[in-house]
Amino acid sequence: MEQQESLGTVLVAGAANLTIALAKLVAGLISGSAAMLSEAAHSTADTVTELLLLVSVRRGSRPADRRHPFGHGKAGFVWAMMAAVATLVGGAGFSITHGVHEISHGEELSNLTPSYIVLAVAFAIESVSLAKALSQLRGQAARYQIHPVRLVRTTSDTALKAVVFEDTAALVGLVVAAAGLLGSQLSGSALWDGAASVAIGLLLLVVAITLIQSNLSLLIGQAAPQRIQTGIRAVLLASPEVEDVVELLTMMIGPGSVLVAAKIDFRDEASAAGLEIACDEVDRRLRERFPGIRQVFLDPTPTLRR
Repeated sequence: MEQQESLGTVLVAGAANLTIALAKLVAGLISGSAAMLSEAAHSTADTVTELLLLVSVRRGSRPADRRHPFGHGKAGFVWAMMAAVATLVGGAGFSITHGVHEISHGEELSNLTPSYIVLAVAFAIESVSLAKALSQLRGQAARYQIHPVRLVRTTSDTALKAVVFEDTAALVGLVVAAAGLLGSQLSGSALWDGAASVAIGLLLLVVAITLIQSNLSLLIGQAAPQRIQTGIRAVLLASPEVEDVVELLTMMIGPGSVLVAAKIDFRDEASAAGLEIACDEVDRRLRERFPGIRQVFLDPTPTLRR
């Protein structure tokens, strides 16, 4: 269900960014504004990002097969990483270099009215896209019973996280671009417009690096959030067949998908057949408590007692 929600969120964001990118490009060419052209590059990079995130959601949701017994969930992390790199190179790189060029060489701005209109319309469209993403975020936060801000920081749903971060950056960037245009219009200097372009680029740089770090951590085997680890341990210890949890390891193997491996000290009176039944019961309880758990591996291990 969460994958379908993420797919819808990405489609809405992608359609919004494509429309806005074309409008900003036209306004930027008419006005000669570096900030507007940077915003066009920003929206273009976001459009490419949404396409890559679309691939991420579709590839990551493919079922397990013989060659990929743990599923294709990590493919989603790979494509989300590529989307973050696209934001870094296409959005931040262009905005900073173009802004520096305008500051150093100067440019004469012409009719700014279309730019203001496009910025206002873009702000409204981006707000709708962000509202869709925040609605999904609040819904997931309610299911997991945590604050939405904490969820967006720790979630393995890379598509949702990227849309929230990028749409938020887009709204801030629109305000910065408008401020740059107004400053240049009032002062007659292109410095303000160029500075706004650089600021937009730096904003995109921060977003891209944040998303790259997040996806990199997931790719190299990030553990499940601490609250899930604590809950898993509690379920294990609450099982009547379990004496102690010797070691608990978890790993995110896809958006919202968790692998659990644990060394369990089962009660000594359990027979071999009893251990099989106990492992099956513990597996069932874990999956009931945490539907995101996809794989459970239990290793009967005695606790070392002195």
